[in-house]
Amino acid sequence: MPEMLHRYFRIGILFFIFLGIPVALSAQQFKKQEPPTTRILFVFDASQSMLGTWESDKKINIARKYLINIVDSLEHFENVQMALRVYGHQSPVPPQDCSDTKLEVPFSSNNASRIRQKLRYLIPRGTTPIAHSLELTESDFPVCDSDKCRNIVILITDGIEACDGDPCEVALKLQQKGIVLRPFVIGIGIDPLFEKTFECVGDFYNSPDEDRFAEVLKVVISRALNSTTAQVNLLDNRQLPSETNVGMTFFDHYSGKIKHNYVHTINYLGNPDTLILDPLVTYDLVVHTLPPVNKDSFKVVAGKHTQIGLPAPQGTLKIATSGTSQYNELVVLVRQAGEKKILNVQEIDKIEKYITGEYDLEILTLPRIQVNNLQIQQSELTTIEVPRPGIANFSMASTGYGSLYLQTADTLQLIYNLPSEHNRETLTLQPGSYRIIYRAKNAKRSIYTISKQFDIRSGSSTHIILD
Repeated sequence: MPEMLHRYFRIGILFFIFLGIPVALSAQQFKKQEPPTTRILFVFDASQSMLGTWESDKKINIARKYLINIVDSLEHFENVQMALRVYGHQSPVPPQDCSDTKLEVPFSSNNASRIRQKLRYLIPRGTTPIAHSLELTESDFPVCDSDKCRNIVILITDGIEACDGDPCEVALKLQQKGIVLRPFVIGIGIDPLFEKTFECVGDFYNSPDEDRFAEVLKVVISRALNSTTAQVNLLDNRQLPSETNVGMTFFDHYSGKIKHNYVHTINYLGNPDTLILDPLVTYDLVVHTLPPVNKDSFKVVAGKHTQIGLPAPQGTLKIATSGTSQYNELVVLVRQAGEKKILNVQEIDKIEKYITGEYDLEILTLPRIQVNNLQIQQSELTTIEVPRPGIANFSMASTGYGSLYLQTADTLQLIYNLPSEHNRETLTLQPGSYRIIYRAKNAKRSIYTISKQFDIRSGSSTHIILD
């Protein structure tokens, strides 16, 4: 990568968005919130190579002229703060000083005149430590809550990385620290490999002349300052955006950090509600349906209302208990058909939504009830009735060892081990045929085992005596 930088990177802008995206639940609510402070850190190349001529003047003069114009325009924005870091201006070459970078004008509310003054009198002298300068930008921003600040770095350089640094490697390290990156590369140079060189960094803009350079710089600033609108369409099986009232989370694709949490809403006009998103962030979206649906690595387009569609057809499921209060705390394990992983633990008599498809249910009655390949259909309520249970009261002459089995014509299925420290036990059981096998603790021979068969009927109580 460093060799390719030496060969292809002429004059450019790398545009990085750091921590802090404004949080908004809808366009209406966004207006009610205090707008975040946008903090823009300009990193300006004053290395010796900026003395080279481009178009009508030296590169340093063209770059500083347009940057001063940008500073002039940003000065009038109420919620914008600026700072200036310069490199290559302190130590002449030779020798090469790869630590030649300095925060010349820190962030404050009224420092535009200081930035202009510093830019006017910069004299290119030294080398070009691009990667090292970018590494230091993280600490140039004062501490601020992420929902109150948008931290942005704009690097203006002729881009010849003289210190063998690698902006791609720096970008990766920043991402691993949770810093959001959305770079722009604006280069002079017709070489078709130029754009390919910076695929790992960001979007490429070719600047064949001064006018194009100025135009693209304004576009970068505009995108830095402005958010855009979007809506999430949760599509039913007719491809209509009718599904709603479910949580959804926007993550930064690169760092994995949460950017927004919303509950999806259909507004008063019957449309999915409008969200305010940052066009400089690459998002991953998770909609917290059962099971969740997601959309990975997407962007919203600046200045254009973006519709984000995800298939999320849903139906509802209820496990009913025939009006009995004996199963008030009963739960049901829900899995996708054929899967071992538990998708949801559903309470009895509660209605839950699921993505349409087949599911396996394990109802934690005694014995457990298995329902396999249950079909959940679009906008339909599927109800499973749990039979009304009966009661089994066990009385033993003394404590001992016993187990309860569900009995069929030719099998015994173990469903419960009686506690050995008690001689009485009451169980709520599903209707069916059962057998208990028991031996008292003080009976030291197997022939003293007691085996009794009994039946449980819905709503009835059965007393089983073991003596």
